[in-house]
Amino acid sequence: MNLASIIEGHPADSVALISRNRETTYGALREQVAALRGGLAGLGLGRDDRIALLIGNNRHFVVSYLAVIGLGAVAVPLNPTSPAHEIERELAAVGAVAAVVGPSAMPSWRTVEVGKLPTLRHVVAVEGEIAGATPLDDLIHGAPMDVIDVDPDDLAVLVFTSGTAGSPRAAMLSHGNLLANIEQADASDSGMDSTDVVYGVLPMFHIFGLNVVLGIALHAGATVVLVQRFDPSTALETIRDRKVTVVPGAPPMWVAFSMFDDAPADAFATVRSASTGAAKMPEEAIRRLDERFALSLEEGYGLTEASPVVTSSRGIPIKIGSVGRVLDGMQVRLVDESGEDMLDGDAGEIWVRGPNVFKGYLDDPESTARVLTTDGWLRTGDIAVTDGDGYLYLIDRAKDLIIVSGFNVYPKEVEDVLMEYPGVAEVGVIGVPHPHTGEAVKAFVVAEPGVHLDEDGLIDHCMDELARYKCPSKILFVDQLPRNVTGKLLRRELM
Repeated sequence: MNLASIIEGHPADSVALISRNRETTYGALREQVAALRGGLAGLGLGRDDRIALLIGNNRHFVVSYLAVIGLGAVAVPLNPTSPAHEIERELAAVGAVAAVVGPSAMPSWRTVEVGKLPTLRHVVAVEGEIAGATPLDDLIHGAPMDVIDVDPDDLAVLVFTSGTAGSPRAAMLSHGNLLANIEQADASDSGMDSTDVVYGVLPMFHIFGLNVVLGIALHAGATVVLVQRFDPSTALETIRDRKVTVVPGAPPMWVAFSMFDDAPADAFATVRSASTGAAKMPEEAIRRLDERFALSLEEGYGLTEASPVVTSSRGIPIKIGSVGRVLDGMQVRLVDESGEDMLDGDAGEIWVRGPNVFKGYLDDPESTARVLTTDGWLRTGDIAVTDGDGYLYLIDRAKDLIIVSGFNVYPKEVEDVLMEYPGVAEVGVIGVPHPHTGEAVKAFVVAEPGVHLDEDGLIDHCMDELARYKCPSKILFVDQLPRNVTGKLLRRELM
């Protein structure tokens, strides 16, 4: 088997990709991937080599990704717009032997000190010139090479986690992990079919874009419209003109759509499935989308270490506030701090087990042991409850718990109360050391434009709504909160 085989078997004249208004059929895609696979092999690259992809959402990313994993090598998708020092650190961390560099990475790549990367033997330039690099065009017209057969447990991808609870680490995902999650989505009515046209704006260096958008779509024989930058106006034009049927997106995208006053009521008339994940979706935005566009947003839950989808709302009645039900083909438990199962209705940490669960963190056995039990359960660090219908409701992250005088405080509970205060646009809550109570609650608040907020007023509001130990002892007003590319709050950067 090999994950790269997901593009096999589809009609040669069916459109696989639309990138920069250029269509690529499945037949042409298979030819290009096979040729690049042969070109990479001609450079001496092969099984188990780590090859970094610093490419935006375009055809070159897809061809390079499938060629790399089809070669039995390991793809390492990286954010092409990251600063040079971050790129250097990640290339060094995985021991990359080659890097495929696209135009969006050029500004940073020019200042990457290649001499600091002793394992890096080859650089492939997608467009433009890089000193000492091999042009991609020279490789993509070479002799084709067949897909290499691999074991399901063989490593396919190294994906850096978003690092919301610590420094980013490279998660090891096998061919079997990624394919299992694609098949789990299909079995749970969460997949796609060959008639679908998918809006592909989620970054492919993130597991959401890589496997939920690209992997599931190509496996189904669907068409992916690749988009490098999001703008609500041009996005709606693309959705209309390309008759897009499936729109996966992170919460910031859907919030932007919900607030876009110029959008017509029938903007999503062709869309049969609109989904979100990666961060909690504001419920008021979900309601606005329904009221304005008659669009039912399907919220799901997943994480890089699960390849990534664990729950989905697709194909079932929507319950606002829920992330849906667990996909078929995996097990989920809610457990307490000692690993014992919680009673129905009680909050517990989500544990996941199944063929989609990752192999661990690269070269980090201690971190791996903290999240993977000896019998294969993934400790997600996320706290949830279920209802009588099997729907999951996220409460918070166990890693983000604040303990005040021995009492647990979930940041999201405090954030939700602060968000109710008029004029509050965004909130982030963390725990800070306190000499008497162990920790205290600290809040960072972004005000709506033109609104002046008073710290005492916000604290008094919390005192009216929450137990005293849950109330912030300090509130700082900031212009923006630190978030990653999918909109997830980076609490570790709040201090």
